[in-house]
Amino acid sequence: MTIREVEHEITAAAPAETVYRLIAEVENWPRIFPPTIHVEHAELEPGKERIQIWATANGEAKNWTSRRVLDPANLRIDFRQEVSTPPVAAMGGTWIIEPVSATQCRIRLLHDYRAVHDDPAHLEWIDQAVDRNSRSELAALRTNVERAHAEDALTFSFEDSVTVDGAAKDVYDFINEADLWEQRLPHVATVRLTEDTPGLQTLEMDTRARDGSVHTTKSYRVTFPHHRIAYKQVTLPALMTLHTGYWTFTETDTGVTASSQHTVVLNTANIARVLGDDATVADARAYVQQALSTNSRATLGHAKAYAEGRR
Repeated sequence: MTIREVEHEITAAAPAETVYRLIAEVENWPRIFPPTIHVEHAELEPGKERIQIWATANGEAKNWTSRRVLDPANLRIDFRQEVSTPPVAAMGGTWIIEPVSATQCRIRLLHDYRAVHDDPAHLEWIDQAVDRNSRSELAALRTNVERAHAEDALTFSFEDSVTVDGAAKDVYDFINEADLWEQRLPHVATVRLTEDTPGLQTLEMDTRARDGSVHTTKSYRVTFPHHRIAYKQVTLPALMTLHTGYWTFTETDTGVTASSQHTVVLNTANIARVLGDDATVADARAYVQQALSTNSRATLGHAKAYAEGRR
């Protein structure tokens, strides 16, 4: 049995502890790995976890499961695929983050793998794929952890909620059935919704702003009936470099609390062009939050009316 072991590394302009945290805390992955849509803990215990990952590959949305062992004291994370895809028979590896200075670190990515039937041609194919993917992943990771570290002050989250005198399933259905929003929501002009894999949606939508202009957006959505829908917007307005969020539907003693949560990173390069030369980061934050909240509250209001009408 031939087990290949390889290593790739890169240096990043961010503190080692910051980089470790960004990789260790999977809720950060949509920020630092552009293909990642959403990550969910399937199992979680001290120092160990099983995670389910939804991400795009060659423009298609996929999902898979990995196990990880976290060692924060040594800034080390071991990972192993639960089910490998031929010609890979098995694959795992390790992230090791080493401080270079207070503001720099070395990121090492180790892989170990073997090929189906120990086939030399398969092994060569995996060698090339791991080398190519590791180099591009580390380069993208360096760019994005440096950016995430620098943009902490530009990142913010907020939530809007309504109380619904109805069933969680009905509120969930209204948000899940986005293909009907064109008829149900006044601010939505057209919708294109596809769901080739159950629970994994691609949503393209043209929405009307209050000034009458129409904006096209594209998002990937991961659905968890009937309590949550997570999403990542991949076509972004000029004032954002990131927009992720989720809809939640929580049953209470008096009905359902339906909420829309957003996480945003502001794009400071476009503030003056969009809002004027005198506009500040605070102005941009207020503008973005108002725009997103206006649509969320409108959608939640219609979802509430729909669910209460079905009681």
